[in-house]
Amino acid sequence: MRVPALILCIALLGVSFPALAADTEGKITAVDPDKMTITLSDGSTYKLPSEMDTSGLEKGDEVVIAYQVDSSGAKQITDLFIPE
Repeated sequence: MRVPALILCIALLGVSFPALAADTEGKITAVDPDKMTITLSDGSTYKLPSEMDTSGLEKGDEVVIAYQVDSSGAKQITDLFIPE
């Protein structure tokens, strides 16, 4: 019974690690307040946190974002910075 327990432990470790964080920067080409997303000039779309006010984001803004890819493959923004 040790082998199945070992396999189970390895499987549980694989799903217990958090999603890897990444960052990117670019120019906003679209803001969708209904879907809570922004699209950057490279065509990538990122999901904004539900509590974020999108009124300060405009097409053409340069942004630096940190994000995590969730289990569905969506890029969820964890931090957003607009350099001056």
